[in-house]
Amino acid sequence: MRTSVRFFKEISKMLDFYSQFNPSPLSIKQFLDFGRKACEKTSFIFLRKELPVRLANIMKEIQLLPENLLRMPSVGLVQSWYEKSFEEILVYENVDTTDPKILENFCERLLKIHNRHNDVVPTMAQGVIELKQSCTLDQHTEHSIQYFLDRFYMSRISIRMLINQHTSLFGANLNGHPRHIGCIDPSCSVTAVLQDAYENARFLCDQYYLVSPDLEITEHNGSDPASPISVVYVPSHLYHMLFELFKNAMRAVVEHYGSDADSLPSIQVTVALGKEDLTIKMSDRGGGIPRSLIETLFQYMYSTAPTPSPSTDSTPLAGYGYGLPLSRLYARYFQGDLIITSAEGYGTDAIIYLKALSDEANELLPVFNKTSTKHYRASVGTHDWTEDDYSSFTCNVVYREIM
Repeated sequence: MRTSVRFFKEISKMLDFYSQFNPSPLSIKQFLDFGRKACEKTSFIFLRKELPVRLANIMKEIQLLPENLLRMPSVGLVQSWYEKSFEEILVYENVDTTDPKILENFCERLLKIHNRHNDVVPTMAQGVIELKQSCTLDQHTEHSIQYFLDRFYMSRISIRMLINQHTSLFGANLNGHPRHIGCIDPSCSVTAVLQDAYENARFLCDQYYLVSPDLEITEHNGSDPASPISVVYVPSHLYHMLFELFKNAMRAVVEHYGSDADSLPSIQVTVALGKEDLTIKMSDRGGGIPRSLIETLFQYMYSTAPTPSPSTDSTPLAGYGYGLPLSRLYARYFQGDLIITSAEGYGTDAIIYLKALSDEANELLPVFNKTSTKHYRASVGTHDWTEDDYSSFTCNVVYREIM
């Protein structure tokens, strides 16, 4: 028992130590340049310090959550996963970097940590559901949970990016696309990812509704009109965003016109590349939604679909309602964005903005500090008309904020 208490105190001490430091954001270009050189020892030296910093920053923030949420079994499980992973990374803090076996063990350990955290999103979502079922949430609690989950899931995206890049470059199973540098595609074909996301979403739509809308793609390459549009990006991130948007658009169109309609209007996608931005606009004619509900689409505790249950069959095009909030985080992770505009009674436009230049696509990382703690303690005041939803997230998502 004494050993356990002493061990817990030691981990807590290391958590306090590493949370003093801010994460070090990287650009896609930096990921790419390092991947081309592919020095495993250099990556190891960076990650054995950077991963504990990113883990510690978000773990300290978990401790600020409302007490009744922390008591939920699913949240406790997620917390235990993070504690275990933090502990396992610390093992490599001062090991000999010249030993090849250490590098091999480290890569294997990262894969285990990656797999351990596979179910973090649904498990944390289940924790919020457990809380909602156990008590009535006030506005302050909902605000705290929304603020935390944005930062928590962004942190998770960044940690998995680091792990995926290292294991893709140096792991035993190097079976990725030969053009890729780790998990980054230097010439990512936007149309190819669009088609892939559409076909998979269409399969689900056909499976459930027995019908699905067609797809029309238009490209406008402002830099080179004769060339197809490609960008330096992480294909899996782009796919995640597009797949979620296609599911929403298809569900809206089919339910608006009915699955027995003679024909369904196509989903129209416009891809435009300029000097600064790559823009993808997805337009559907699914009836649209009221302007008053736009912001609820990005709230984790709101979903237009029934909450999934292990004992009931639900539409494969719906889930916890986390599709859009998470997709927006993927877009914002490298300084892009995702916005929704709608014409109620007609249809909806979803627009993804990505940085066209890889050296401007820097990680957007949450930082734990005194400013962030105020969002968990202060009560929610009257909405200031000069604010927007992005400011509440980015006020602490900074690169080098002084403690």
